Amino acid sequence: MISKIKTFFQEKVLNPESEGMSHTPDKNIHKASAALMVEVMLSDGQLDDKEKEGIKALLTSAFDLSSAECDELICLAQAEVKDSISLYEFTGQVNLHFSADEKFELIKQMWHIAFIDNELDKYEESLIRKIADLIYLPHSQFIKAKSLAKNRIQRNLQHGMN
Repeated sequence: MISKIKTFFQEKVLNPESEGMSHTPDKNIHKASAALMVEVMLSDGQLDDKEKEGIKALLTSAFDLSSAECDELICLAQAEVKDSISLYEFTGQVNLHFSADEKFELIKQMWHIAFIDNELDKYEESLIRKIADLIYLPHSQFIKAKSLAKNRIQRNLQHGMN
């Protein structure tokens, strides 16, 4: 999976001439973190429509991806998730370019993805914990992000929203 997503970024994101996309370091880094979120979405082995629409909405708003880019990224990740052996290419970029606050927001968004289907799977939690460790997020921040995301999802469910 990592190689196909990396190719996606190189062809669609890192090449500013391709399809008129702008080339800014922030966009590139945010799109790398989007790949980590897709990993979380797929880590439980189940993908329902609510979860898929939730991740698309989050990716579109948080990382300024088009609907087509979201669809392509999700398809690449789904097709190759079993071949994934390393998260370092993406977590390394996060460590190089994200502030502590941005790392916290990334983990909070991952928790949001994990809770969106109203079920926290052990594989989702394990992957988020692993990513938090790889980006050196303190455990207290890991727990705080989990709590904030869970509370937000519960409030949204009470109000009939995602």
